[in-house]
Amino acid sequence: MDKYHYTEKISGSLNMDGTRRSNIRPGLRVSIVLKRDQQTGKLTKGIVKDILTNSPVHPYGIKVRLDSGEVGRVKEIFG
Repeated sequence: MDKYHYTEKISGSLNMDGTRRSNIRPGLRVSIVLKRDQQTGKLTKGIVKDILTNSPVHPYGIKVRLDSGEVGRVKEIFG
């Protein structure tokens, strides 16, 4: 992780960029926005099982599948 994509630890979440695939790996605790919750912005917490976005960067967040089977775009990374 380079100095440009890690800033500081804020209230338990690492302020890393959820739009960069390089910041996300299976086993990390993250918050995602599910497709059905995009209007409200409601976050769902879980553990990354699979990374579904192939590109290195996505403007709305990298799409992942959680251990629970839920799919959404990463908004927060907890580590």
